[in-house]
Amino acid sequence: MISHRPSTTAAAAAALPDPVSRYHCHPVGTHQCCSAVVQPIIAPVSTVWSVVRRFDAPQAYKNFVKSCDVLIGDGEVGTLREVRVISGLPAGRSTERLEILDEERHVLSFSMVGGDHRLSNYRSVTTLHSAPGGTGADRTVVVESYVVDIPPGNTREDTCVFVDTIVKCNLQSLAKIAESLARSRIR
Repeated sequence: MISHRPSTTAAAAAALPDPVSRYHCHPVGTHQCCSAVVQPIIAPVSTVWSVVRRFDAPQAYKNFVKSCDVLIGDGEVGTLREVRVISGLPAGRSTERLEILDEERHVLSFSMVGGDHRLSNYRSVTTLHSAPGGTGADRTVVVESYVVDIPPGNTREDTCVFVDTIVKCNLQSLAKIAESLARSRIR
């Protein structure tokens, strides 16, 4: 599911479950856009989190990441990483800062603070939620939302479609990897 939200209101935030309203309701400026992508995964939260929480290894599931080097920090909040993306994208590298790493609530957030890309003031939040499994299998629902400036010459819609496509591909890859890990742990 992809949702383009032009702004966040207190009434709308109050109607959402607490973890969603707390982390995925972004204040959005007039020259910004935000959206959220939801991905169900047939794997326990602990398995999915073991992949997502690795701020030093986004290439483990993010298909557009070629490599990652930690510049400053030890994986805790404030850690800076430099991500190099695959060729063909309109960017070569991104410097990113870990903003939230909540092991108990399964929340990870980062901001892009530099690089040669057009995604200024980009901030992403990813949360994991347990979901009942109808077949007895543990399930996880991953929600990833972001807010970003609309680059000059682009529309809100163009920007959201571009970023949503990348996020959706990443979360589909995460699902395949986590489901495979969960199956191998059962054996």
